[in-house]
Amino acid sequence: MPAAARAILLDFGGTLDADGVHWCPRFHAAYRRLGGTLAYPEFEASFKASEARLALLPDIRTLGFRATISTQARLLVDLLPPAAAVDPVPLARQLHTDAVAMVQRNRPVLERLGGRFRLGLVSNFTGNLEPCLVELGIRPLFKAVFDSGVVGVAKPDERIFTQALAAVGGGTRAGDTWMVGDNLEADIRPAHTLGLQTCWLAPPDRVGPKDFAPTRRIARLPNLERAVA
Repeated sequence: MPAAARAILLDFGGTLDADGVHWCPRFHAAYRRLGGTLAYPEFEASFKASEARLALLPDIRTLGFRATISTQARLLVDLLPPAAAVDPVPLARQLHTDAVAMVQRNRPVLERLGGRFRLGLVSNFTGNLEPCLVELGIRPLFKAVFDSGVVGVAKPDERIFTQALAAVGGGTRAGDTWMVGDNLEADIRPAHTLGLQTCWLAPPDRVGPKDFAPTRRIARLPNLERAVA
């Protein structure tokens, strides 16, 4: 049985705003619903390029959650072949509506967990996670927020985890901390290597690792309360 924990570190994108599905496949699903014709591999290349452009915007540190999604949707559509483009406004609206609904569903879970554990966020983000969390109304729930775009270290680099452990405070150590995330290689594997207890948030059909086992696996974030009990 896992040792009693004192803290939980969580990923953001795909973890707090979706049940184990990151932004790119969610953008692609919305794009296809709007009539977009590109297959996922072609779309993914443009999405990654839009992420890079988003992170370089002069005002990126000030963008809230809605503005971040709207801006990335516009950048993404600009990078798509003209014949395969869609209107970025409804594209952003779909992503934002679904993500906000998921965060609202998960907020009571985080509030209850915050009464039992010290909570921290460790996210590969674009430097504006803080204003996004403020806009979503969940920033007060976390003792520390580590945004790779701010700290200059990104997962799976182990340094971002060790810095987060120190920032969460309360004498938190790796062995009495959970890491919760949807990305096996960025979230779960490095945390496992460092000795953290790990909870992988993933759809049931996603294939797990063969060389190690996450401490727990869940398909929905509300199941986390039972997983860390």
